[in-house]
Amino acid sequence: MNAVRDTTPATGASGIHRLNPLTKLAFAVTVTVCAFAVVDYWWPLLLFGALLLPAAIGAGVLRRFLLLLATFWVPVAVVLFLVQGFFLPDAHDVIAQLGPLKLKSEGVSFAFLTALHILVLMSGFFLLLLTTHAGAFMSALSERNVSPSLIYIASAALQIVPALSRRATRILHAQQARGQVIHGLRGRARALIPLMGPLILGAFTDVGERAAAMETRGFGATRHPTSLTTVPDSGAQRCLRAALMLCAVAAVTVNVWGVMR
Repeated sequence: MNAVRDTTPATGASGIHRLNPLTKLAFAVTVTVCAFAVVDYWWPLLLFGALLLPAAIGAGVLRRFLLLLATFWVPVAVVLFLVQGFFLPDAHDVIAQLGPLKLKSEGVSFAFLTALHILVLMSGFFLLLLTTHAGAFMSALSERNVSPSLIYIASAALQIVPALSRRATRILHAQQARGQVIHGLRGRARALIPLMGPLILGAFTDVGERAAAMETRGFGATRHPTSLTTVPDSGAQRCLRAALMLCAVAAVTVNVWGVMR
């Protein structure tokens, strides 16, 4: 059964894979800030179509990129349309009615714009997830003397989707080996309930094991640790990161200036 596919970031040979993780992080943050800074439908669509989608194609991760969007963004967008479309305050232009519920155009417009903003946000960080090894990301942050607590939080966020995907796949295989038959959509829905228990309990077990492992490795020690992995960087990438941050600051400044006017 392929109900849960592996979304772990494979070691790729593309130029995006070889970039410093901080460069990809700066790119994800910048496109997110720029998307939220402009209140218009075409702008996040332009960022997604002109920057994020070609980047996923160039990195060779398009299939997994779209799979993650279908798994995480589509449900969020559906909930947004339902909640905002029917229950947005001060909306009056009714375009459809379902019993006592009224679908309003202002709510649909607001939900559509918010969903596009979230699409850019998720796409930028999914691209980072799929093209960056967690160890390289931690080493890059450690070389900048970032707090170990922040490094752990960032690394855990980067690994949560691949880790849960691998664990869910192992649980499904174990259940099928014990005779559970899964056919069609209804069978997959029935398999979801026995899957969630071991998945959640296993996640809690991982927390305890990680805590013990970090304690034995001197997590939180005041001395700067020596890294076995050196993450390549260059002056061009440092300039690119500075330019990206300037773009983010400029987008926020334009947004604030427009609001104040």
